[in-house]
Amino acid sequence: MFTNCLQIFPSSDMNKTKEFYERIGFTSASYLDSEEPHICLYRDKIEIVLTKSNREYIVPNREIHGYGYDAYFITDKQEEMEKEIKELGVKIVRPLITTDYNNKEFVFEDIDRRWIAVGKKQ
Repeated sequence: MFTNCLQIFPSSDMNKTKEFYERIGFTSASYLDSEEPHICLYRDKIEIVLTKSNREYIVPNREIHGYGYDAYFITDKQEEMEKEIKELGVKIVRPLITTDYNNKEFVFEDIDRRWIAVGKKQ
């Protein structure tokens, strides 16, 4: 049975992306000398793996497909998380709301222009 899921983010500049996520409370482990260089990011039960992209910049899902997030982090503490991220100067693209699909969520933008939703079903 599945128990967890980690998110893979290609990055044009893995160190720049790593620094952004460290700023919002993630820790990192670098594996840049491995056959497939990558950096792992950890916070609470969230894991992100950064891989090196051969593209100059990352194109977010909403631009490729017309809508959509690039990741969805689940928490029971949306208000606290939104406040924390906002205080760190991270761009909030959608403030905390209850959606038409009954999730309470907010959305922030990372350094690579990805939209990350933070929420949970009500």
